[in-house]
Amino acid sequence: MKTNRHALVFGATGFIGRWLTKELLDQGIRTTAALRNINRLPALREWLTDRSTNVDLLDVEHADLASEEIGLSGPDFSHVSEIYNVAGAYAFGMSPDTAHAANVETSRRVVEFAATIPNVRLIHLSGYRVGGQDPASVPWSEQKRKQQYKRLGAYEASKVESDAVVKSRAGELGVSLTIANPASVIGHSNTGESDQTLGLATTVLDLIAGKLPALPGNSRTFVPVVTVDYLARFMVLLPPQDETHGESYWILDDNTPALPDLLHLIARHHGVKPPRLRIPVSIVKLLPRAISKADPETLSFLSPQRYPTGSANRFAEHHGLMQPEIKSVLTRWSEYLTAGKAG
Repeated sequence: MKTNRHALVFGATGFIGRWLTKELLDQGIRTTAALRNINRLPALREWLTDRSTNVDLLDVEHADLASEEIGLSGPDFSHVSEIYNVAGAYAFGMSPDTAHAANVETSRRVVEFAATIPNVRLIHLSGYRVGGQDPASVPWSEQKRKQQYKRLGAYEASKVESDAVVKSRAGELGVSLTIANPASVIGHSNTGESDQTLGLATTVLDLIAGKLPALPGNSRTFVPVVTVDYLARFMVLLPPQDETHGESYWILDDNTPALPDLLHLIARHHGVKPPRLRIPVSIVKLLPRAISKADPETLSFLSPQRYPTGSANRFAEHHGLMQPEIKSVLTRWSEYLTAGKAG
């Protein structure tokens, strides 16, 4: 199957980016990977080929999101129908300046580049905890940035700021924008495959290794997940649909068990005993990291909050996209992680 769509992907060699690129190619969509290091293209092609994807429709352009012009001023991109921005830094412990440069400034540059292409749709990857920011809050003052980055941690604060900046700049420049706000992205629904070991994956690995001192949170603590292939399929559905212009979609599985139940499920599957002790999040935040084993930047994710998934669920259902059975997915993902294939 071949279409007249042509996608440009920033972040094509990352965890989400690879699966997104695979989905685009599997649907017959010509895809250009915008890479800072073109030498990474052979590895991407090999990864795709190993997963039975035809790479004949894949090409590459050199791009540098750290530079103001991002290195894409030469080629003609008028044929590009959609841009996917899944680039950025997913890491804890970054300095505020590093996080701001990686997640705010790079996203702003992608929006400004998109404004040079007529009638292009920009799909920007934000996040379930940070989506829905007010573009009128831009620009942030230095005082506000310092306060937010201290309160939330550099990673989450930079994603909050990025969400607002992308909306603001797209509005100013007339860029057709759709935002995807995924939950914690876990492995492929059929194989569990994932090379992402931060966040929830770290907790799962510690649980199975007997290194988790206590179960964090209570029966209402909700850390939702979404499989990487479901997310990729959802995102690829967005550009051709007029009704998705200007929308933000919270993409997650509402049936994700509460965090203690999720961890109990995985513990039973692996034949290990989960910790008997449960510690409220408020207490975990007070404990030294050496005792809690929790990265301070992950603690804000331990929340009972639920998210506005209605529009995303209706959109997916309308297009025949169904969430996989979550409990089976979680155990397959945990098996893949513990097989030592991730990271």
